[in-house]
Amino acid sequence: MSSKTLKDNGSDLAAKQADWQNRYDKEIGEHRTVVNRSGIEVRPLYTPLDWSENRYEEDVGLPGEPPYTRGIYSTMHRGRTWTQRQLIGLGTPQDYNKRVRMLLQQGASAISLLPCNSGFRGIDCDESPVPLLGTCGTVINTVEHMEAALDGVPIDEISTAMNDPTPFTLFAFLIGVAKRRGVPLDKITGTANQSDYISHFVANHMFYRLSQPGARRVFVDHVRFCRENVPNWNPVSIVGQHMQQAGATPAETVGLTLSTAIQYAEDCIAAGMHPDNILPRFTYFFDISISFFEEVAKFRAGRRIWAHIARDRLGAKDPRSWRFKFHGQTSGVDLTQQQPLNNIARVTAQAIAGIFGGLQSMHTDGFDEAMACPTEDAARIAVATQNILREEAHLCDVIDPLGGSYYVESLTNEMEEEILKVMGVIENAGGMYKAADAGIVQRMIGKSALSYQNRIESGTEKVVGVNCYKSEIEDGEVETYRPNRSAMEAQVAAFKAFKASRSQRAVDKSLNELARAANGSENVYEKVVEAVDCGVTHGEIISCLRGELGFGHPLMVA
Repeated sequence: MSSKTLKDNGSDLAAKQADWQNRYDKEIGEHRTVVNRSGIEVRPLYTPLDWSENRYEEDVGLPGEPPYTRGIYSTMHRGRTWTQRQLIGLGTPQDYNKRVRMLLQQGASAISLLPCNSGFRGIDCDESPVPLLGTCGTVINTVEHMEAALDGVPIDEISTAMNDPTPFTLFAFLIGVAKRRGVPLDKITGTANQSDYISHFVANHMFYRLSQPGARRVFVDHVRFCRENVPNWNPVSIVGQHMQQAGATPAETVGLTLSTAIQYAEDCIAAGMHPDNILPRFTYFFDISISFFEEVAKFRAGRRIWAHIARDRLGAKDPRSWRFKFHGQTSGVDLTQQQPLNNIARVTAQAIAGIFGGLQSMHTDGFDEAMACPTEDAARIAVATQNILREEAHLCDVIDPLGGSYYVESLTNEMEEEILKVMGVIENAGGMYKAADAGIVQRMIGKSALSYQNRIESGTEKVVGVNCYKSEIEDGEVETYRPNRSAMEAQVAAFKAFKASRSQRAVDKSLNELARAANGSENVYEKVVEAVDCGVTHGEIISCLRGELGFGHPLMVA
């Protein structure tokens, strides 16, 4: 078709669309502006005037090829579906093991371990009140605990994820289990899901363990250790989920996450690591909200931007470095305590958005996660939701089935613009490390969180069962999970006995070597791994590093 014909057709379409708009305005009455969570206006109709197919190669392309809008692999879910990686954290190591085995039998294809909040705070189980232990994660303080949690789980065959902030003691425990089983470390696959210390600093204050400079040092040492010793492990997971659940919009989330990725990549490159040695092991962890099309566009835009950054800014030559590999978790923020069975529908919609957005692995929330750790029944339904979407709904038959939609392509471009604006703010502040230290990121997230809450309270943003469609007839009392008190008391008693029985000389020697490394040029994480082999506990390692590298007090900015 000639350019003149295209121009003429465009003129005709513009006239027809103007006539349609007049009819629409008359029928709809008062004009109502619709905006998504990122503040982008959503028009009632999209046509080639909003996105032209002439831009197909530039904006969309083919899956597995630049600009990667349609996916990072050529076959995507048609060739290999996403990994079903359910995040699990509850009770004792034995409780965790029982739940993991059940979910693997139900169809989960990978596992993820969430430690108890006492662990996130950097203390051992004997330093926390027993009633609080295991309510929001599993108590894991030693290699022995990890061994019990993974009993019967073939860690050389199944991918694992450790939700493990700096200094990554859970991963050290996993390495300890592998050594005891005689499993070569190059057989260990998975991801350090919480290696992103900056997101902890700005969004998860309770998780913050070390000072910013201390966490930065251990992070780089951890990446180097993994690349040299555990080559198939992903040592970097940049957690956009933290940003979004704290209140960032979807566009802000990707902008902040990619800015963090740049910071980590440049820190590792400055330490002498080659971009093509580290970037293929960079992964991302995102929230999937119920704003369906916005989430799909968020992921498509993120892929496009990261490919440019990795190639053009960071100097990566290997196409594997350009891949925007991400795990998606359906958003617990969207779930409600009111009418909790409605959450099954919410999780399903979120999961479809993640699938159409091209994720590599996924966790689906239990319907009761707004109240507590999922019960066994809720966890089973969450896994079954993914099974049904994959096996019955035929969502994997076509790669990027929304590609070419005038709305989706236009929205992807608009999301890209918004994401780049956010990245510009961070760049002007001197990068993500400095922007977080100055409170710029926290203020951005806080402003968006307040705006969204105001929309809910005003009724602008509808939440079924909360501000609309309320019902006096609820779903009935929903069972919630609580750890067995006597089992947890026995867990603490056994832990105390373990500490009393080990070689205190070996423990002291290991902690002294860890402190020396923190104050010198040796790899700090290598000493963490050596320490756990000598029976040093999670809390002891963090206490030592806090003393040498500084304690992380959450930065609260007005």
